[in-house]
Amino acid sequence: MKGDFFSKILKGVNKTSVAFTRYEQLFMIVMGGIVGAVGGYGAIGFRKLIAVFAQFGWGSLAGMEGKEMLVMVLATPFWIKLLIPTIGGLLVGIIVYFFAQEAKGHGVPEVMEAVALKNGRMRTRVVFAKAFASAICIGSGGSVGREGPIVQIGSAIGSAIGRLMKISAARLRILVACGAAAGIAATFNAPMAGALFSLEIILSEFAAYQFIPIVVSSVVATALSRHYLGNFPAFEIPAYDLLHYSELLLYLILGLLAGVVAYTFIRVLYGMEDFFEGWKLPEYIKPAIGGAIIGCIGIFFPQIFGVGYESVTQVLRGEMLGIMLIGLLVAKILATSISIGSGGSGGIFAPSIFMGAVLGGAFGQIVHTLFPYTTASPGAYALVGMGAVVAGTTRAPITAMLIIFEMTANYRIILPLMFACIIGLVISAHLSRESIYTLKLIRKGLNIYGGKELNVLKHLKVSQVMIPDIELVSPSAPLTELATRMMASSHPHFFVVGNDNRIQGHISLENLRPILKDYETVHDVVIASDLMDQEMTVVNTKESLDMVMQLYGKFELDQIPVVDKGQLVGTIRRSDVIEAYNREIFKLDMASGLATSFRLQQKIHSQRLALVGGFLVLEVTAPRIFLSKSLGELKLRERFGATVLTIKRETKERSDKVSYILPTPSTIIEEGDMLIIFGLKENLSSFPHD
Repeated sequence: MKGDFFSKILKGVNKTSVAFTRYEQLFMIVMGGIVGAVGGYGAIGFRKLIAVFAQFGWGSLAGMEGKEMLVMVLATPFWIKLLIPTIGGLLVGIIVYFFAQEAKGHGVPEVMEAVALKNGRMRTRVVFAKAFASAICIGSGGSVGREGPIVQIGSAIGSAIGRLMKISAARLRILVACGAAAGIAATFNAPMAGALFSLEIILSEFAAYQFIPIVVSSVVATALSRHYLGNFPAFEIPAYDLLHYSELLLYLILGLLAGVVAYTFIRVLYGMEDFFEGWKLPEYIKPAIGGAIIGCIGIFFPQIFGVGYESVTQVLRGEMLGIMLIGLLVAKILATSISIGSGGSGGIFAPSIFMGAVLGGAFGQIVHTLFPYTTASPGAYALVGMGAVVAGTTRAPITAMLIIFEMTANYRIILPLMFACIIGLVISAHLSRESIYTLKLIRKGLNIYGGKELNVLKHLKVSQVMIPDIELVSPSAPLTELATRMMASSHPHFFVVGNDNRIQGHISLENLRPILKDYETVHDVVIASDLMDQEMTVVNTKESLDMVMQLYGKFELDQIPVVDKGQLVGTIRRSDVIEAYNREIFKLDMASGLATSFRLQQKIHSQRLALVGGFLVLEVTAPRIFLSKSLGELKLRERFGATVLTIKRETKERSDKVSYILPTPSTIIEEGDMLIIFGLKENLSSFPHD
């Protein structure tokens, strides 16, 4: 029976990964172990680094070296609580601004973006910038967690090792996920949660060939962590249990509340980002101001400083009163949002755990007071609340369940934990479509789950699709003129413009039809300004087509007027945007197919390939004026009507061996690159050559 079971697994691996031979599977297992070891040491070093900065700041001033952070904070005067987070914020701002912008924020979205859109490529300097920025932020009292930084650090390590080994993009993405799994597993002593976190959040898919090296990486990192830090759960708590199945109704209510808290946290966090973004100050100053605000909050609620696990343990043991817990919930949401929104560096996982614990603890105290004989102690509700809020913020319920289980080593509460996590997820997802991770990417104009297909419109501008042929009328045009022109025109909209060519409104057939019933009576009285609709949506020539498509869906429009410097210059129709989308998808599919074909052949027999419809595929040497510039900067499609399908690049070890790169807007052109370009023959004739 066992043989049949394992043979089915191996068959599944072979079916799932056509490109992975047995040798390659063994290679990826070994690489997963290497990444797990390096990532595990990275996680251990990062935790030590946090302790060093915390002891240097709080411990030296409080004269209590070696104590927990909360104990040291409580022993310091109020002005120290203001000073240390401010100095820490300034240092973080300097590191982020001058060394690596990727180190800003909670880190996980940057990893998701690298995996989905950059083939797993991350800059190696991120390892050091993120480690020091986040360690200083947490150690100086920033209200953030350590899981986001260690995920980014571990992933950058995996990316660096993969690039050093010159592995393919598909395998590089897996090694990035291995690094993330190693970081989570080592920092939380949670190997299962580390593996599931990578699959559920980083890769957003499950496949056996991915799962195997990720598990190996997670196990190796956990073993190292337990060797150096000990095999202890993150929280030491009493054993909780489900006293009666009717208690599940109360956990349902807790799940509802957790979903609302998760949604509130997401909105407040990005609201704070917008708030600080609007300040016209140097970027490295903003984290210092954020740190000063955190210090003010910490004077009244010192528990919000740092990761906050000491306070979570107190809540799980029932050592805090309900009123205090409600205050901590509000304070933590604000403090974490300010820490990250102002430009600090740290994760949101630990703050989500903190919020869930204080929410559940307060709720548990209420229900236990009302129903003392049929409900568990408040700590049980705090434990379940932790998982429910994490599930609501991250939209990763399996990871939330497993990480709470592994961090507490308590299985007896699993039923209400599973129930509340799903309820929290559903409520949060109903209120906000995006998770706390994906919303950051959406705000940057990236939809990683849609892949490149949903992002092709991001790179097209309104000016490329708009129609300059429009019908214009004067505000004083009489009804007789309007009726005559509309009957002779194929345009459904007439635009009312003044002498300065600035749009004042529009008139559609729907506006005109009711008045035609009384045409004989009013044709000498009514003019265009009486009929025009002044409330309308306009777009600029430089806006992306993706934004235009969102406007079509939001306002149920068929066409939108286009302005440039305030003046009406054309209109853009929904059908034209859809046609542009289909055209770009066709090009993307062609690019992918050609790149794959070139990669298999390892050489191109002809530098020119004629296609139907006057299109041409051409191989050219990258001109010198293109070198060291990204494809996004070059704007080849706009300037020359050329789309780069793939880039042929010599490997650094052997000049007679080439690799084929599927380009993105961020791809940098290097000396010696051969560009495989696609476009109309007449357009490509003007393409520059050296």
